[in-house]
Amino acid sequence: MGSKHSDNGTSAGAVAVDDPAKVRNVVLVGPSGSGKTTLTEALLAATGVLTRAGTVTEGNTVCDHDPAAVKQQRSVGLAVAPIQHGDIKINLIDTPGYADFVGELRAGLRAADAALFVVNAFEGVDAATVTLWEECASVGMPRAVVITRTDHHRADVMSEIAACQEAFGAGVVPLYLPKGDGLVGLLTSEEFPEERAALIEGIIAESEDESLMDRYLGGEEIDQQTLITDLETAVARGSFHPVVPVCAATGMGLTELLDGIARAFPSPLEHPLPEITGIDGIPRPRLAADPDGPLVAEVVRTAVDSYVGRVSLVRVFSGTLKPERPVHISGHGMADRGHEDHDVDERVAHIYSPLGANLREVPYCVAGDVCALTKLTSAETGDTVSQPDQPLLMAPWDMPEPLLPIAVVPRTRSDEDNLARNLNRLVASDPTLRLDRNPETHQMVLWCMGEAHAAVVLDRLRAGGAEVDTEPVRVALRETFATQSKGHGRHVKQSGGHGQYAVCDIIVEPLPRGSGFQFVDKIVGGAIPNNFIPSVEKGVRAQLERGLHDGIPIVDVRVTLVDGKAHSVDSSDAAFQTAGSLALKEAAANGRTTLLEPMDEVAIRLPDEHLGTVLGDLSGRRGRVLGTEADEGGRTLIRAEVPSSELLRYAIELRSLTSGTGTFTRQFCRYDPLPEALAAKAK
Repeated sequence: MGSKHSDNGTSAGAVAVDDPAKVRNVVLVGPSGSGKTTLTEALLAATGVLTRAGTVTEGNTVCDHDPAAVKQQRSVGLAVAPIQHGDIKINLIDTPGYADFVGELRAGLRAADAALFVVNAFEGVDAATVTLWEECASVGMPRAVVITRTDHHRADVMSEIAACQEAFGAGVVPLYLPKGDGLVGLLTSEEFPEERAALIEGIIAESEDESLMDRYLGGEEIDQQTLITDLETAVARGSFHPVVPVCAATGMGLTELLDGIARAFPSPLEHPLPEITGIDGIPRPRLAADPDGPLVAEVVRTAVDSYVGRVSLVRVFSGTLKPERPVHISGHGMADRGHEDHDVDERVAHIYSPLGANLREVPYCVAGDVCALTKLTSAETGDTVSQPDQPLLMAPWDMPEPLLPIAVVPRTRSDEDNLARNLNRLVASDPTLRLDRNPETHQMVLWCMGEAHAAVVLDRLRAGGAEVDTEPVRVALRETFATQSKGHGRHVKQSGGHGQYAVCDIIVEPLPRGSGFQFVDKIVGGAIPNNFIPSVEKGVRAQLERGLHDGIPIVDVRVTLVDGKAHSVDSSDAAFQTAGSLALKEAAANGRTTLLEPMDEVAIRLPDEHLGTVLGDLSGRRGRVLGTEADEGGRTLIRAEVPSSELLRYAIELRSLTSGTGTFTRQFCRYDPLPEALAAKAK
């Protein structure tokens, strides 16, 4: 990260900010292809940070520095690009627009105080962007809309504004409209009277001065400065959302956009901090963005650079980060993702201002600002950085569950060590990636967000020197007895010296699902000495775990030991273990067994218009719908039970069925009999 440079050149160094009021943290949100990265490049060039703007197609933009991003020609990770506008430092946080990288987007939302929704002038607003808008609205995050690519031959700014108003709702009002090669400000010009009236009425409706509307309707001319002040207040409050058209190629609208961000978007002082607890989980009083307060910062992204090692992108919420100082790093609550709880003291060596991949050293980083730290060996994405004498923990942000499994195998034995080392790095840096070493199928499974995410993960593994292949993911099956059956186990060997002698007879019966294993001793008359009865049970248990077919364990049975024979000299613990195992095998051969498959309970949330399609698809997956109910936001919640084997690629297929708007969660519920046709293939 620290060693890479785009070839468009930089002309400005990094400057540390002293006052949180002079900082604006703005996350760019929008679908893939909307122009977020191109807009960032244009703003960097317009403010003198770059001598020349790069392009996505040439692979030389500041934010898309990851080799995977260059290869795919789209953002695959969060990147920060600071710019200076007047006396305001604006941290532009560029995020991926593709659904597979939603974890990077959520990290960007966590680091930001306001969101800039980027839509292009000819494609409308997709449902996934509307969902993100609603998420921002639920937490009161200030939002504005930027319409990009206005120079495209199919661009229709007015239609796009109407689409935004329909998709995002009340409060979305144009602040500028294009005319020729420039913009017309609706507050200062009467060239578009209808749009100007709508803007003024919208501002007045948000004003805290309740008499303003009556005065306006009475024909009074409202002072322009009053309107501007009320506009800025409403935007910062999150209730009014101005629309600004821009053209990255010509520079149209860039100055107006920067003015709006600097004047109307809130500083970190106005944005409430996440909840804080001690590492003991006891809540602490909420903190403010005070440079002199206790240190609380959060790692919002982790990357591994081949030259400088681990690079942690950090948002400072309280206090001031200084170099050559000890810090405490805490990570709790992510054990299910492969991140064990950890509390470690480390030392901050240097502090950097990140410009994409470039790291520029700064003397400190105050509350509200974003910086990069290197070589924090224990820091992972989502960790809290605080003072060693006052360790604190920030409430984690909502992170989606990875639902696409990919089984990886090292290509050669020499790749095994590289694979293990690189997997640990990847899991530490990406909280949307989960590593599962399945002890039953003996597979190493990476749970990813989708195919694009999986492709990036595999590319990074290979770039780290681990050649890997993929194989089909196997679902861990179980087997049980369908009928009662008898088994006779005879292990008798005599070949000189101490022999082996053990005979046992068992009855195996099926139990209700989930009952486990029961062993019953009904030996009478000492046919098997008491000290060898546990040996029979041990042998049976071992065979149950090994199973009869490809290591599939046998479950939910009662085994009753009814008879047997022993020898005063040749009987032993090992002999009766072997006899118990043989008896179980014979019982399986004499009776009938059934394969069981895992069932998951799924909860699917989707817009109502896709309900019929998804229900039909569930039926084709052997799913059983438990019910549907209305969910918030005009969506429907489907609850169903579906075989785990039918969900291996459901993360991709549901996205296709619902145009990217459907989401689901899953959790194991039980094992059910596998249909005979499928069981025959599995055996």
